[in-house]
Order: sequence, then structure tokens, then C-alpha cells
Amino acid sequence: MSIQILGLNEINGPLVALENVPDVGFDELVELKLNNGTARLGRVVQIAGSTCIIQVFEGTSNLSLNNCTVKFFGEPMKMPLSEEILGRVFNGSGRPLDGLGEVYAEKRLDINGQPMNPVSRVYPQNYINTGISSIDCLMTLIRGQKLPIFSGAGMQHDKLAVQIVRQSNISEDSGGRFAIVFAAMGVKNDVADYFRRSFEEAGVMDKVVMFLNLSNDPIIERILTPRCALTVAEYLAFEKNMHILVITTDMTSYCEALREFSSSKGEIPGRKGFPGYLYSDLASLYERAGVADGAQGSVTQLPILTMPNDDITHPVPDLTGYITEGQIVLDRTLDQTGIYPPVSTLPSLSRLMKDGIGEGFTRKDHSAVANQLFAAYANVQDIRALAAVIGEEELTQSDRQFMRFGELFEQRFISQPFTENRSIEETLDLGWSILSVLPRGALDRVDDETLNQYYDHEAARKRFGIE
Repeated sequence: MSIQILGLNEINGPLVALENVPDVGFDELVELKLNNGTARLGRVVQIAGSTCIIQVFEGTSNLSLNNCTVKFFGEPMKMPLSEEILGRVFNGSGRPLDGLGEVYAEKRLDINGQPMNPVSRVYPQNYINTGISSIDCLMTLIRGQKLPIFSGAGMQHDKLAVQIVRQSNISEDSGGRFAIVFAAMGVKNDVADYFRRSFEEAGVMDKVVMFLNLSNDPIIERILTPRCALTVAEYLAFEKNMHILVITTDMTSYCEALREFSSSKGEIPGRKGFPGYLYSDLASLYERAGVADGAQGSVTQLPILTMPNDDITHPVPDLTGYITEGQIVLDRTLDQTGIYPPVSTLPSLSRLMKDGIGEGFTRKDHSAVANQLFAAYANVQDIRALAAVIGEEELTQSDRQFMRFGELFEQRFISQPFTENRSIEETLDLGWSILSVLPRGALDRVDDETLNQYYDHEAARKRFGIE
């Protein structure tokens, strides 16, 4: 049953207060209708006795205490859903931006989602191929995983997000359909146009659902954006049996909007002014990834966040790292040397990778080549530190071979053109070619049987022009 009340008692930033409101529920959807006929949506965010605080999605500009009527719907905000939602573009609160009209809803679901019973969760297995060697080989994205990308201001994470959307897919023999839900929060108009134009030019819009929240949109809408996106993902995954990859950028913009909203409510701030419930709020989003028992689909999350001042201990990346199953870290030094994508290998990892690769998923030698590349590149960093002290001319022959390996690894393996989509076989073969530059005795993480099959020192020297 809906309730209508004339006038407001208080306006404070994006919040309005009403007194003497009976039977109102937390998170209940509200409509504020102005005298000029326009309407704005909001939700109840705080209740104290018969007084409730309403968060207005479109902001409170031009609102006064006596020029609007407030209608309570008696239910939380719901997202209209149908399979026709694929290929559509929405704003941050789920309203169409593509001029194609409203969604003809097959059903409507609460944007806050339903918690997945931990007992019904299935351990994530099998992988999503991104076509990017550094990710596919060394920090493989597993279906049902949440694997964030830690970037920095001004780095090429937007370009990387576009490449992942263009190239990502699941193996053909695994069955099921694949789609992407892409949510951009707090982006400038030119960045939003870049995302939309890139997907259309690549011909992938038919498998993408886009949510665009611009930097000049109300911050309240930014708080709704990932929830609307995840509701769409859960519907397509668990009711339409699709494998869904959710890419959200930039989660730092979301957290800053949450901080501003918390401050307007007068809540006690925590670290760097963020609310004390930031961890649980992020968990309520990230934990919506997974595979449910009996479901044929899956929800995989790839949130992108920028680290202020490249500080990985900042509350947003710090708390994200506690909740998620690994991270992909972008390195500013690699970015400045022209390497794209500038993935920093050593601090990056995928904790679920070991059970989603190998025979039956990617290739039998995947684990061996990944372990050896990690070990060899870690040795390269030690040798570079030594060379900075004693000079490269003082290095041993073995150290110089590792230095050469490090250059090839960065220039040929990590770096790849924006338009190049490498299969997992091409990626693993390239990894073996670069490892074969090293003496066989230096490859101590691989058994002899695998080395006999893939190690070829002479072929690697010819391929890379090493005398």
C-alpha cells in the first residue's frame, strides 16, 4: 500500500527529512513529485521513530519544503528485467539512455539482491579467456571469481577494460552463453563516449549491458550503479543460464560517493573520512559473484579501482584485497616506458587460478610455465637491483642471460598490441619461447618430461635474434 504526504520538513544536501510518517520501511522506494509535474525517485536510508530520511537520486536542487508531494511505494527499488536488456545502455539508476524506450519487463528484482547461501556455493572452476597473455597465463580469471584491477590515476585502465570487453570469451566446449555487464561510475563525458563507441565499433554491443554514471550526475545515482549492474548479471546468470562477466570502473569513485553521502548523514568517519561500514558495503557488492549449486550460469566480477597516489594501502584497495580472490596490479613504471598493458607481474595473483587451469581447462603445462615465469622474473628483479649497485659490466654471464630474459618478457609477453587477441595456446607457446632463452639448468620449476616437450633453446635464439 502506498502513502502520500504533502511537503517536507528539512532539506540537507541530497537528503530530505519527513516527520510523522507511519509504517515506512528501510530502503523503501519513494517518489517526490514537484508542483511543475516533474518527478524524482529516492529511497529511505534512515528511520528514527516516526521520522525518516530520504535519499533523492537526482539531487534536491529546486526542491523546497512545500512544493512537492512524497509518495511511498511500500517496496525497495527494483530493476525491470528481460533478456532483451542485452545491447541496451542505461544511466546509473537503470533508466534507458539509448532512446529505445523502457524495458518490457519479464520480472522486476530488488537491486540489493538476495544473499547466496554459502552452502549452495560451488567452488569456481574453468576460466574466462581475455586474450591478454599476462592475465590469461599468470593470473587467470576463473568463472565465479572476483578479481580486481588496481590502477593509478592517468594510467590505461580504461583502454584495458575496453580490450577485455572486446576479447573476453569462454571456451567453446564448455557450453553456455557469455555476456558482459559493464558499469562506469563517475566518468567524464568523453570517457563514456569512448566506451560506448569502442563497443559499437568492435561489434560486441549485442552481448553487453552498459550502465553509465557521469561525473556530473548526482553522487546518489553512483551508489546505485553497481547494484543495478549486479542485479542484471544475477538475472542473466541464474535465470537465463548465461556466464556473465561484470566490469565496474571506477570503484574508487563509488567509495568517494559513499563517503560524501555518509558525511551528509552526519555519521562518524573512519580511515581517511570513509564510513566505518565501507568494508561490509564493498563485501555486499563483491560477494554477489559466484556459482550456485544447480545453476548453469555464473557471475564473475572484474572491478577496476584507482589507487590515490598509487598507494595500495589506501582504504579502498586495502579493503578490496581482503574481500577478493587476488588482484591485478598495473605498474606506473611499465606504463611510462610504453608497455601496454602495464601489468606488474610479481604483486599480481589469482588465488583460484590453480583449480581452473591445466588439463581439461587450458593446457597441461599451464601451471608449470606460469610458475617458471614468475620465478625467473623475480630473479630478474634481484639482478637489476644488483646491477644498479655494481654496474651491468660486472654481472656474470648467467645474470646477463636473465637480464635478456627480463627484457623479452616485458617487451614480448607482457606488452601486446591493443588489437591483438591471443589464444591460450599462443600465450603458453610464447611463454615457453621466452623461457627457452635461459639455459635449461636455470629452469628449476619444471620437470624433465615437460622440458623435453617444450624447451628449445636454439629455436628461441633464432626467433629473438640472439647470437
